[in-house]
Amino acid sequence: MPHHNQALEAALRDYAQVRARYQADLQAKGIKFAPVGEDDARIAPLRQQLLERGAHFRNAGASIQVGWLSKACEECTGHVGSQTFSTTLKCHRDCYFCFNHNLENYQDFFETGCPWEAEMADAAAAHPNLGAVAVTGGEPLLTLDDSVALLQRAGQLFPGAHTRMYTSGDLLTRESAARLRDVGLTEIRFSVKQDDPEPLQEKVLANMRMAAEFIPDVMVEMPIIPGTEQRMRELFKRFEENGIKGINLLEFCFPFCNWDEFDRRGFVVRNPVFPVMYDYQYSGGLAVSGSEELCLKLMLWAQDTGLTFGMHYCSLENKHRSEMRQRNERGADVHPCITFDDQDFFLKTAKVFGPDREGAHTLLQLAGCTDFMPNEEEQSLAFPLRFAPALATSNLQVMECFLVLESDEEGSYLTDVHLQPYSPR
Repeated sequence: MPHHNQALEAALRDYAQVRARYQADLQAKGIKFAPVGEDDARIAPLRQQLLERGAHFRNAGASIQVGWLSKACEECTGHVGSQTFSTTLKCHRDCYFCFNHNLENYQDFFETGCPWEAEMADAAAAHPNLGAVAVTGGEPLLTLDDSVALLQRAGQLFPGAHTRMYTSGDLLTRESAARLRDVGLTEIRFSVKQDDPEPLQEKVLANMRMAAEFIPDVMVEMPIIPGTEQRMRELFKRFEENGIKGINLLEFCFPFCNWDEFDRRGFVVRNPVFPVMYDYQYSGGLAVSGSEELCLKLMLWAQDTGLTFGMHYCSLENKHRSEMRQRNERGADVHPCITFDDQDFFLKTAKVFGPDREGAHTLLQLAGCTDFMPNEEEQSLAFPLRFAPALATSNLQVMECFLVLESDEEGSYLTDVHLQPYSPR
């Protein structure tokens, strides 16, 4: 039995208080939450079924792939990387779940256009070998000339990069599809809006079919809204008829605005909000309860029905994975005790607390460990995670600590963001 360890209890209490304060602040603004762990309990058997059927679980399970997967999705959390640029934030739609309003300088960019030339030049200087480049919006087809120019410039700066466009799809014409083909667009992703009237949905579906004549990879990418299972099944069949290469099933998110629209529809936020608490810069917000469950049900149903297009479940957590990789991949050189986890892309170290430190230090030295990070303030001893199994048969409480590499005007530093019992993979 684990023994009483006041230092460890204090550390865990600190992390729990951060989570509690964050959620209390959201609740004070009227945001409602699902019961703790409700989504996880419902999702677990669905994930197990997909695993048994051979689905590929990527990025520590934040991404689930069945069949074909876009190269852009591979590069999103890959070694080479992907970057997205906008020509405009203007859009002829008004989706209540759009998160563009959270972007820094949104109003300025909305009125004057996005500085994509400068952003692309900066990207080329920092990452000259980008594997994928995207144009999005707003609606990039509203500024077709700029979108074509962006793709031309991307071809010059990142030769060989996979290029893609995100669009609502209803503005696409044969002429614009031909222009996009001629500047090397590799992939186009249609977002089908479930709230759209049927004639508008039909127009998007027809344009999807037409796009396949010009663009090599035609995809659908859309958030999966709880309560839409029957309509999504109907759309899946239409997607199959249109010959799409694949679909990205996005976890539906509350974007920190328009809560009244979410509340009116009876939505609640998934609880806990994040597996690892952190101030993520991705502006997708908070996952809505029930979305992942529906995504996985649709994937299983599509397999049972014999649909052939590729399917990719992209969770909010998967988007955070991309951010963590960009932040942390260089952090493994900060200290010998720090390891970069190539699955979830956090930096990791093992820790023991309080009275466990002395016994752990002795056993670890016997196992050949020479690198340690003591912290007298929290009464902890950190050591490389690969040595944690050396304490497996002891009665010591070994914890796995998650870290993020931060930076400011004075340089880079590590921030502890999560603590959990160590468990070997």
